[in-house]
Amino acid sequence: MRDYRKLEVWKKAHVMVLHVYKNILPLLPKAEQFDLKSQAKRAAYSVPMNIVEGSGRFTEKDFVHFLDIALGSAHELEYRCLLCKDLGYIGEDLYNDTNKIINEVKAMLIGLIKKLRV
Repeated sequence: MRDYRKLEVWKKAHVMVLHVYKNILPLLPKAEQFDLKSQAKRAAYSVPMNIVEGSGRFTEKDFVHFLDIALGSAHELEYRCLLCKDLGYIGEDLYNDTNKIINEVKAMLIGLIKKLRV
């Protein structure tokens, strides 16, 4: 078992969730409350939550499984942000800033997954 709070990838994923909650979700229209907004919220917090859940497992294989799920959620969030931009809900600058954070989290997850699979 690991202390997830010591993992740099968890710290970055937590920052990503806060960014999405504070900067993206408030801009989405009420009509998207139960669709895009809800899905974006779930995809965002799924990343650090899966890191946390995997950290509580006893084997590397189990931990990597949850990191894989976290990576999938990061990809989902990446697309949802692109959709928000293309629908005109967020601007290009906010999209680029958000996408940069998401890509950093994805790169960190991929690096940790590769390290643990060796």
